Amino acid sequence: MNTVIVGAQWGDEGKGKIVDYLTEKTDVVIRAQGGNNAGHTVINDGKKYVLHLIPSGILWPGKSCIIGNGVVLDLFSLIEEINTLRSQGILVTPENLAISEGAHLVMPYHRGLDSSKESSRGNGKIGTTGRGIGPAYADKIERTGLRVADLDDPEAFAEKLALKVEEANLTLEATGAPKIDLEVLGREILEAAETLRPHFANTVALAHQYIADGKRLLFEGAQGTYLDIDHGTYPFVTSSNTTSGGACTGSGVPPKHVGQVVGVAKAYTTRVGEGPFVTENQELSDHFHGMGREFGATTGRARRCGWFDAVLVRYAGMVNGIDQLAVTNLDGLDTLPVIRLCVAYELNGKRIEFPPATSRLFDACTPVYEEIEGWLSDTTEIRDYDALPEKARAYLDRITATTALPVRIVGVGPDRSQTIFRA
Repeated sequence: MNTVIVGAQWGDEGKGKIVDYLTEKTDVVIRAQGGNNAGHTVINDGKKYVLHLIPSGILWPGKSCIIGNGVVLDLFSLIEEINTLRSQGILVTPENLAISEGAHLVMPYHRGLDSSKESSRGNGKIGTTGRGIGPAYADKIERTGLRVADLDDPEAFAEKLALKVEEANLTLEATGAPKIDLEVLGREILEAAETLRPHFANTVALAHQYIADGKRLLFEGAQGTYLDIDHGTYPFVTSSNTTSGGACTGSGVPPKHVGQVVGVAKAYTTRVGEGPFVTENQELSDHFHGMGREFGATTGRARRCGWFDAVLVRYAGMVNGIDQLAVTNLDGLDTLPVIRLCVAYELNGKRIEFPPATSRLFDACTPVYEEIEGWLSDTTEIRDYDALPEKARAYLDRITATTALPVRIVGVGPDRSQTIFRA
């Protein structure tokens, strides 16, 4: 069965760990959207791997990985990531990593424009990573972007690049940002392209060949539902479709070949960057940061933390067609005597069951909580669902009841082995 993995919150839910866990029974892992603004951390046997563009399946020998057409690709970042993995003993070859010819390129001028635009927003900052993702997607939508396939014709590519650099430099110069040296950039891009060229492929045809061969596909989501450009807390979102539908458009694999959708949510809620957050709680943030937890894999920024929000996850289940839920970081709650779970919002004196349409209304919402008694015991060594403390199982049952999504996978630590599957 082919499976899509999606984040049911604002990203950072631990999708990399769940993808890694499910890859054992998968043949091909496909990344279908986003760029190196995403960060997946996987820990196996105490060894930490941080991935930004390459699917988590690369950590399993004998698996195939695809970077799909929906991804925006920073060639320099990808080369650095490949070199880091190789230094850690991970095999990365054209046989186990294919890159779509249709993927758009993230250029240094995109990063400059991203940072310049974010600075100009003042108090209205979105909280971007500054990796150039938004400007790259903007070029894609404006039909002026440069793609991997353009690298096959260096002369034509140079002409297109010259126009883009000239355009970008006008903006960068006006904002006092450093201008781009066209000659240097052109040379460096073509050198990077030669390094990666063996990986370039028609990944749509490749994915369909895998399907025809009976291979099992796993689609790895980046970010989370509420960073989706259409369904997220706009404008505090990313620039791609992070929901399950994006897996199809970003890979060229149609919906009829998707067998199930697995949603991933933390046992609480976090987000990085600006924007509304109904259940945010400073005391809980201090708790996790004091444990050395909840710092971004990509930026290192401290994440904002709050209680589990069933309103968000319930709606994410609808938008994505989630069949089952993976709840990660349950162990983060092990020492808390009382745990809160948000079951609804109150907006202008009325109880609402689904997220409002605007950030302004989100900010006006207050959470309606249930309080659940904590289990006050260590869960990190538990590997069987029935061995979890009774109160921990009661909490997970309330998550299922309030979201209408069955909890089938539970994470009790960062390591691959610290994963419980509930039959």
